[in-house]
Amino acid sequence: MSKKIIKRSIVKELKKYLHQKEIQIITGPRQCGKTTVMNFLKDYLDQKEEKTLYLSLDIEKDKPHFTSATGLLDKIKLELGDKGGYVFLDEIQRKENAGLFLKGLYDMNLPYKFIVSGSGNLELKEKIHESLAGRKLIFNMTTLDFVEFVNYKTDYKYENNWNEFFRVNKEQGDSLLKEYLSFGGYPRVALEPTREGKLRFLDEIYQSYLEKDIAFWLKVEKTEEFSDLIKALASQIGRTVNYSEISNTIGLSQQYVKKYLFYLEKTFIISKLTPFFKNIRKEISKAPIYYFCDLGLRNYILGDTDQENRDQRNVGYIFENFVHNALLKKTRYTSRKLNFWRTKNGAEMDFIMRQGEKLKSYEVKFNDMTKPKVGQSTHSFINTYSPSASYIVNRSLDQKIKKGETELVFLPFFKIFN
Repeated sequence: MSKKIIKRSIVKELKKYLHQKEIQIITGPRQCGKTTVMNFLKDYLDQKEEKTLYLSLDIEKDKPHFTSATGLLDKIKLELGDKGGYVFLDEIQRKENAGLFLKGLYDMNLPYKFIVSGSGNLELKEKIHESLAGRKLIFNMTTLDFVEFVNYKTDYKYENNWNEFFRVNKEQGDSLLKEYLSFGGYPRVALEPTREGKLRFLDEIYQSYLEKDIAFWLKVEKTEEFSDLIKALASQIGRTVNYSEISNTIGLSQQYVKKYLFYLEKTFIISKLTPFFKNIRKEISKAPIYYFCDLGLRNYILGDTDQENRDQRNVGYIFENFVHNALLKKTRYTSRKLNFWRTKNGAEMDFIMRQGEKLKSYEVKFNDMTKPKVGQSTHSFINTYSPSASYIVNRSLDQKIKKGETELVFLPFFKIFN
């Protein structure tokens, strides 16, 4: 296994707010690298000769210190003194009433800065939000995005020359894209050099999720049907979801289907995309689309990690999911919203990015385009809404043309991350 450190972009964001009083909370899926990031921050502060303390509810010898706020404070004072320091609390979701526990610590007006992490589950996502209103800064962490993945795989040689790397080293770039589309971005999976090893760790991640987050934390009553639901979603990424149809297919009531979909969103397994519309009579209204937050997990669930033998249509949907995840990250901590567009006449646009009244549209094509070609749906959306820009995301063509007031941009996939 490689000893290289995978650089995470979230570290830069976390550093910006270390001097502020608010509790910094790092949330994200199980095994996405939260503990590694916390240890990196701790080492960074240690090197600056700041006082730090790391405690985890996953470590047996640390658990007694979390019995009460007073007990934890005694431990902090013993290790850091009473002048201040940085306290890292890992796996906080294992603490009952974690939100009230942290609120009590914050409201003591202590001289310590708290950095906290926890896997995404309802207790963490909902109750901590309520209890810590005005007292927290939330940082949502994902598995490795494509930029982090490629920079790690190329030893960070091209992190400041991203576009040129893909233009000059097209074959290597395509190979990295195929690997990412097949196995996703869980750090432990990316570190593993063999296909067999990658599948083994994806299995471990999936089983850990079902056994810990779902069966225990969320108290799912029908685990077999829950697994069937995940498989059903994995098989129809990029397509609108009919709750009644899924309910009939897996033998689960619509009430439970919607309940479990809610669980899957809150635990960072899937992401829900809702439709954009202004004319309800002409455009499909409420049926959403679901994408997977990590493609490796999606493919493992379906047994679909053989990148060489997929049919082109399936690859297209996986690539669409890839683009969705990249665009969704651009909306984080902004007022931008991401939607899709469908009409009853059959016109469709994969993604609409809106900020106020300003619109941009994205059509995704898993093709090595050699010349500009605009589909009817793109023409239809431009004629209807006059977006400021309309992107055709593809694997190679980099060109711009004008259509009325709209700039038509043929965008190579790697430029989405600029």
